[in-house]
Amino acid sequence: MKKFFQLLAVVLAGAAAYFLWTSQPEAAFVTVVLGVVSFFFGVRTDMKEQNRIHKAEREKTERSVDEKPTD
Repeated sequence: MKKFFQLLAVVLAGAAAYFLWTSQPEAAFVTVVLGVVSFFFGVRTDMKEQNRIHKAEREKTERSVDEKPTD
């Protein structure tokens, strides 16, 4: 999903440049806003995945510590 949102942001940035070039500032503004939202969705998706991986690693470590016998 991260790559999808990044690609969408780039496409929307290109569309915004086109709208500016054709003197359509309102359309360019809306397109830029959608591109920024897409970019931050990509960042959010990446952070959620990293948090999921970190949580799984932490739980694995906690389980292995709990299983060690204490003398």
